[in-house]
Amino acid sequence: MAVHYVGNAADIPEGSFRTVDVSGRSIGVYNIKGEYYAIHNYCPHQGAKLCKGPVCGTMLASDVYEYIYGKDREIVRCPWHGWEFDIKTGKSLFDGKVRTRSYPVRIEEGRIGIVIGRNEEEPVTADKK
Repeated sequence: MAVHYVGNAADIPEGSFRTVDVSGRSIGVYNIKGEYYAIHNYCPHQGAKLCKGPVCGTMLASDVYEYIYGKDREIVRCPWHGWEFDIKTGKSLFDGKVRTRSYPVRIEEGRIGIVIGRNEEEPVTADKK
């Protein structure tokens, strides 16, 4: 597996994200409550740039005029047709068989590394977008 370093953790503050290019793949790197997650910037429905969609949460049962969120700021919604995906896992909220690819993220010496592929050991640097 290769670790592709895409920037510094300090460059993606909590609650934000950045899209990076890694070996020809567009990947969104999200900081959710101090933890970093990476998903493919591609909606499996019709190929929209998934990371251009809003980041939101789910609604839990609550009283009238009361809004209680579950998975707050952990869901990305496709900008074209509204399909929703869990940023932490890549799984869709509507069908357990539909997902976008997620990638392991490593933080080493303050740098964000995305793990891609097999049998590669040399760390490489990716270009930011």
